[in-house]
Parts: sequence; C-alpha cells; structure tokens
Amino acid sequence: MIRLDKFLSDNANLTRKTAKQALHRGYVTVDGVIVRKGDLKIDQQCVMLAGQQVSPIGQLYIMLNKPAGYVCSTVDDDGISVLNLIDEPWCEQLHIAGRLDKDTTGLVLLTNDGQWSHRITSPSSKCDKTYEVTLDRPLTQELVEVFANGIMLNNENKPTKPAQLTILNEHRAELVISEGKYHQVKRMFAAVGNHVTALHRSRVGSVRLDGSLQQGDWVRLTEQQYSSFF
Repeated sequence: MIRLDKFLSDNANLTRKTAKQALHRGYVTVDGVIVRKGDLKIDQQCVMLAGQQVSPIGQLYIMLNKPAGYVCSTVDDDGISVLNLIDEPWCEQLHIAGRLDKDTTGLVLLTNDGQWSHRITSPSSKCDKTYEVTLDRPLTQELVEVFANGIMLNNENKPTKPAQLTILNEHRAELVISEGKYHQVKRMFAAVGNHVTALHRSRVGSVRLDGSLQQGDWVRLTEQQYSSFF
C-alpha cells in the first residue's frame, strides 16, 4: 500500500506539491472515481492523471558510460550531473551506486533501489572494481608486489587492501581494487611516485561496461547483471 500523492510523485514525474495540486483540481481518478486527497492508500487500483493511466515505474538498474567533465552527484553545483545524460521522466528518482571523479570516465551504475546500491558500495561487500590507468611515468614490474601488499596513503592509519596490478605497457596498467576510498587509485599511484593522467572504470563486480556503449549513453541492466549483486 502507498499514499496516492507519493505514488503520483514517484511515477508521474510530479513533485509532491504538484501532485497535491493535481488532486485538488480533480485531475486524478482511482478506478474511475475522482479523488482529491493524497493520503488515500492504494495498491492495485487503476490511477489516471488527466485521462492518462499512471503505471508503477518499478525498480531501475542503469549502466552509464560516463564521459569526462560530468560529476557523479544528484546536484550539479560543481559541474554538470551525470543525471543530465538520462533524458527520462524518472531520472530524478535515481541515485549513483559508486561515484567517479569528474575527470574519470567509464562505468557508472544508477538505481532507485537503495538495498541494491548498498550492496555495491558497502565496504563489507568487498565489491571489486577494475580500472584502466594511464600514468605519467614508466611502470616497473616491482609495483605488482607493492600493490598486492597494500599501500599506505596519506592521512590513513592503515594500508589499502591488496590490489591486483597488471602492467599493460610502460605507461598503462589495469588495477583491481575492492575498496572505495576518496581518490583511491590516484592516491595509490601518487604514493609510489607516479601521476595518473587518465582513469577509466571498466567493471564493477561482475558487470563489465558494454564495449558498444558510446560515452554519454546508457542502457538498462539485464536481470542477470543486476541480480548478480544480490
């Protein structure tokens, strides 16, 4: 059961205020009867707004290929939010499950399912993330063991958890981490005297960024993809 005004704001792209206004003006019917009070509890009834049926949106699970220059925030005080890339009436219901820095590209997961996003972001879940990293200075093979043993970062009281570093060439590597500390990848390489010039996230858990997805584009996750986090 859900309040009628909340049902309208969740599923008809209305704020709670405009939902109440629509109710007051007699624009809303429930099973053919005009209803003006938002506190009516509904379940499976047919809700119409100005003659159009309002259906539940349900749970949303989105994969976005984030371009550089966008912020992973629901507000865009520090730049343009990634939510601006999703031109759907329900985009304001979404929140971001694991943020990326403004200049970092790649896989961002968005959802309206709080339990699902908690599974991804909670430290206890130990959800692996894979990054493709471009470095300013040449990489050495010795760093593989350094990252595997954990790295002490500035302003931290214990080293990072073991990370898997795969060197692709002198200036490029793939890094798998299971934490989400602030600017962690950049800080890890800074701690060993290097500087990240480009960073791209390609995988979260078992979900890998669709290679055919252009920067700025998004798709809904398949049931197999989103259910892998439960």
